[in-house]
Amino acid sequence: MILQLLRRRRTSGTVDRLYGAVMATSRDPAYYTDFAVADTVEGRFDLLMLHVVLVVRRLQREGDGDKAMAQTLTEAFFADMDRTIREMGIGDLSVPKRMKKISQAFFGRYTVYDQAINAKDREGLAEALQRNIYDALDERAEAAQRLAGHVLKQAKALDDMTIPDLSALSGSLPVKVSV
Repeated sequence: MILQLLRRRRTSGTVDRLYGAVMATSRDPAYYTDFAVADTVEGRFDLLMLHVVLVVRRLQREGDGDKAMAQTLTEAFFADMDRTIREMGIGDLSVPKRMKKISQAFFGRYTVYDQAINAKDREGLAEALQRNIYDALDERAEAAQRLAGHVLKQAKALDDMTIPDLSALSGSLPVKVSV
């Protein structure tokens, strides 16, 4: 019991640092300028969700993954979304409905992004990104292609990291935004 509590406390600090790196990466202005992601609440939410998915899929990898840390990171994301919704003034009765939509979006995108990344399917990933991040706007197809290339590089860099290296990550994720 005491060991579980200590392990949870250690994981929590690591996850806080890792979530901070994910958040900092998703806020990089280059996503909004170079990749033409809308600088709106929805655009920021989509980028944050994308980066959480990338880290969670790495943590859940069979063999050397850390599923407990993946679960804690996912919980941190949902707690942050709950807090953000409340800060935006959404009424208490509407929060569970919003959280259900966020949950469905997260797990749906996780599945689609994970499949495309595992298959190294840039086209499929670009289609998913265009649908989810760019609201299926045809004029953003080129930006979705570029973003898909960046996401595949980020996923590869994360996949190449050991869990201790990933746990020590702070500041931002390993691949900097570049076009």
